[in-house]
Amino acid sequence: MNGTMIQFFHWYTPGDSFLWKHVQESAHYLSELGITATWLPPAYKSTNGGYGVGYGAYDLFDLGEFDQKGTIPTKYGTKEDYLKAIKSLKEKNIQTIVDVVLNHKAGGDELEKFQVVKVDDNDRNKVISDVFEIESYTKFTFPGRQKKYSDFEWNFTCFSGVDYAEGNEEGIFRIINDHGDGWDDIIDDEKGNYDYLMYNDIEHRNPFVREELNHWAKWYHDETDFDGVRLDAVKHISPDFYKEWLNNLRSNTGKNIFAVGEYWAPGYLHLLETYIDSTEGCMSLFDSSLQNNLHSASKNPDYDLREIFTETLVASHPDKAVTVVDNHDTQPLQALEAPVETWFKPIAYALILLRKDGYPCVFYPDLYGANYKDQGKDGNEYEIFLDKVDAIEELIKARKDFAYGEQRDYFDDAHCIGWTREGDDEHSGCVVVLSNKDVNQKSMEIGKRYAGKTFYDFTGHLQDKVTIDENGWASFPCPAGNVSVWVAE
Repeated sequence: MNGTMIQFFHWYTPGDSFLWKHVQESAHYLSELGITATWLPPAYKSTNGGYGVGYGAYDLFDLGEFDQKGTIPTKYGTKEDYLKAIKSLKEKNIQTIVDVVLNHKAGGDELEKFQVVKVDDNDRNKVISDVFEIESYTKFTFPGRQKKYSDFEWNFTCFSGVDYAEGNEEGIFRIINDHGDGWDDIIDDEKGNYDYLMYNDIEHRNPFVREELNHWAKWYHDETDFDGVRLDAVKHISPDFYKEWLNNLRSNTGKNIFAVGEYWAPGYLHLLETYIDSTEGCMSLFDSSLQNNLHSASKNPDYDLREIFTETLVASHPDKAVTVVDNHDTQPLQALEAPVETWFKPIAYALILLRKDGYPCVFYPDLYGANYKDQGKDGNEYEIFLDKVDAIEELIKARKDFAYGEQRDYFDDAHCIGWTREGDDEHSGCVVVLSNKDVNQKSMEIGKRYAGKTFYDFTGHLQDKVTIDENGWASFPCPAGNVSVWVAE
């Protein structure tokens, strides 16, 4: 069966321990649709306790089990609820992809004194102070957990930089330590060196830190039996660290754990390719270049659809591309806001779900809808309503049932493109045709095995029927600014 992942949360997912219970209730529905893997949000206690989305990671060993940061449950529920949610997915043969945040820690328990230099925010290699002493919250003792699962205490030698210094103005302070001169090596020169992102930046060159993170990964797998990892902020972490960490995780669990990294660099395909090369192909990456193209196409009705896969990871490294239409960072009111416009989303999902290349990931609000309030970049508060995408269930089911076999592309018109999937021994095929302008149609070959067969639009957009001629060809229509998926009756 064709694999389809879902990101089962968004930035504004409700709190009140809602999500883990919602996963349990949704497992059957997801399975029926054809979802084969569910990416769940960071499940450990964050610095904001029951309010934190999870990316301000505090204690990786607290999955909603200990009274820390003002709460026992995380935003999404208790550890017990989390394990039940994963079990409910397993019972439906749906893999669990866990979110792993190993770039930084937040919410330290105690202040420590240590030596730093201040660096320029726009060029982190540029030192703008002499060496001086600061105090910062770099001591993590996790008093609520009382050394259960691990007795490791984090201190300033476990970090390469901080953005908080008691009594000082905000800034980026590089810690003077014994684990390397300057920041860790990463592949891009954005901001001089973008090793430092936020909070207390983990020092992956410290052998005790690496040992602890390897121990945690094995523990986390033993507790939850996850199937894959989504790796946060990999552009800020040395490729060497993740090569070693993933190798150890796979070796220690005896499982070929799936891994996808978040290297968000829209429009910079060469950076994604360099990272894949640097990590020797040990992980897939989200195709931020394709997401950028989909966003651009949705904002421009004159966009040439023949260019939609130009400079994308799915075109250059199809086996390493996880394709997305939107995610929690691109959704409205987020820092990297670049949502695909509502009208274009059925087209975008057809492009990632119904072709042979890439591993598609559906975004929660596109399947369930969502609404929330937050402050925009202009300081004003906005209420956002995200509608369930038109025909999204049919598009996901069409991937499960019809998107198999040889693919023939008909990318010969700027505003109407299509392709056919001939099917295989177990599956009947399908024909996809889409337009970003007017009502249109395209003559395409589905194969002689379908000669004389009648096809209908599985999306329900058109009520017409199409009959395949003796050579396996027919003319397939589609509605204006939308998509039709034709399948045999």
